[in-house]
Amino acid sequence: MAGLPTPRLPAEIAEGQDGTAVTRRTGRVVEADGTDVTDIYLAGARLALDQAIRHGCRHALLTNGSPSCGSGFVYDGSFWGRRIERVAVTAALLRQHGIAVFAPGDLSALAAALEEWDRF
Repeated sequence: MAGLPTPRLPAEIAEGQDGTAVTRRTGRVVEADGTDVTDIYLAGARLALDQAIRHGCRHALLTNGSPSCGSGFVYDGSFWGRRIERVAVTAALLRQHGIAVFAPGDLSALAAALEEWDRF
């Protein structure tokens, strides 16, 4: 949504940081060639948050691994395929605004949260 091309170079959150650091501007997202794409990832996260708020979203299902969507793990910024338990940029921003974020491996937890939400 923020304008990155498809296909594009792989990107990771640099130096083992996480999406929370990126939203606070103390972390960066970089492509494999070193290009800083932090602003583009922040713009995409803000667009996703705007859509979630506009549509009353309280829960999100996002895919792990991505520097944007990972809610359980991202890659460590080395581009060697090493996973670390961190949250990505969009997942962090959504959580900061009260939206529960789940990964595909958490479908049962998401289903339980939705059932609980429906009771109200």
